[in-house]
Amino acid sequence: MNRSRDLVIRTQAAAVAAVMLTVVACSTNPATGKQQVSLIGEQQEIQIGRQSDQEIVQQMGLYPDEGLQRYVDTVGQRLAAESERPDLPWTFRVIDDPTVNAFALPGGFIYVTRGLLTHLDNEAELASVLGHEIGHVTARHGVERLSKAQLANIGLGLGMILAPELRNYGDLANTGLSLLFLKYGRDDERQADDLGVRYMVRENYDPYEMPGVFETLERVSQAQGQGRIPTWLSTHPAPDARAERIRARVDEVAAEVAGAQRTARAEYLGQVDGTVFGENPREGFFQGNTFYHPELAFQVNFPPGWKYQNQRSAVGAISPNQDAVVVMTLARRDSPSTAFQEFVSQQGIRRGQPWQGQINGMAAVSSEFQAQSQQGTVQGRVAFVEHGGQVFQILGYSSAQRWGRFDDLTAQAMSSFARVDDRRILNVQPRRIDIVRVPRTMTLREFARQYPSTVDLQTLAIINQVQTDASLAAGTDVKRVVGGDVAG
Repeated sequence: MNRSRDLVIRTQAAAVAAVMLTVVACSTNPATGKQQVSLIGEQQEIQIGRQSDQEIVQQMGLYPDEGLQRYVDTVGQRLAAESERPDLPWTFRVIDDPTVNAFALPGGFIYVTRGLLTHLDNEAELASVLGHEIGHVTARHGVERLSKAQLANIGLGLGMILAPELRNYGDLANTGLSLLFLKYGRDDERQADDLGVRYMVRENYDPYEMPGVFETLERVSQAQGQGRIPTWLSTHPAPDARAERIRARVDEVAAEVAGAQRTARAEYLGQVDGTVFGENPREGFFQGNTFYHPELAFQVNFPPGWKYQNQRSAVGAISPNQDAVVVMTLARRDSPSTAFQEFVSQQGIRRGQPWQGQINGMAAVSSEFQAQSQQGTVQGRVAFVEHGGQVFQILGYSSAQRWGRFDDLTAQAMSSFARVDDRRILNVQPRRIDIVRVPRTMTLREFARQYPSTVDLQTLAIINQVQTDASLAAGTDVKRVVGGDVAG
């Protein structure tokens, strides 16, 4: 967990500032050939994207594989160089998140998740995804949406708390779940698809690989687990028969794509071999309502039946009605008392009678508090606990009117904070992709028996883009998933 940053608010504020400083202009978009109303110039577009890129990298985290990062960036740079806006500061990054997603920010900042990479089958499919996102940038879809956007009402229905320390957690329900830039209309999606085909063909990638990506996304959508950001289909509206529409579009330009047949499957699978698959338990994981963090060696119980979310910057739970939150993060201070004094000295904070002592043998300071929000008084409880040379902040709050329902639940969560000594928890490892070249023709079921995976047959079929009853030809490279079991 790192320091929480208010990604969405900062991004929107930058966008609004840009809108206020510019004059409405109408111009022809070089990618689409259509007239666009532009409230944001190119330099402001780049500035918004660059600032948001810094926030995303800090809050969501990059996948720690320099070779894979270089590979994705190289593919993206080649495609972007063939676009109508080659001079943007194009940046392509792999986000350390298990969800299957890709997204673009204005100015040429594009991201794919490691979860998406583990589900693609070849470089041409990667190029189709990157080309699609490049299309959103060249068509200035994000800029159009920013030009029309108003500040969203983000949070728990409590209004944004005025104190900066609390604002970081007020939008826990939305940060990483509904980022402003991920939402496009269906017309934008179709246009990005068509532009993606265009860029693929220019780099000689087989555009008929693009429909397979959407078919895989459809299969993933029902089984996709929670990550720090939403799944691709939840943020990119998918019209009916999208794969068929793309095939028809490729057929229309058949003469242009005759020589575009590159898939680069072996090169791609060599890059994703060893990539973490699914949630990385080293970054913390839930068993029931108990959260364990092997790297930081702690555990904490969140209220049962709430919605849990483990982000890079914080871990927390939101009540079923989204009217209360309990969230924990690092305080980045030398002691619980120092962190507590800084918290309660903020403008607008009224503290209760502080308690100082120990929680499960660890020095701690706690107090109730009240703070003013845009929609009324917020009431809660905060605790600072020292463990492993670091200070952890546990914060729970709701509206003052409803706080009585959540006070005991928050106090129980705080008192449950404890060290982890169980070696099975401390030594847990993530699951990873392992590429196997099958020595003979066999079915996927036979493959699963001969080369066991730590995922079920359906997941194995999805990541290999085959059906569960598929036959695998001799010499085929096939993905399996290994590891991930709690060590005995």
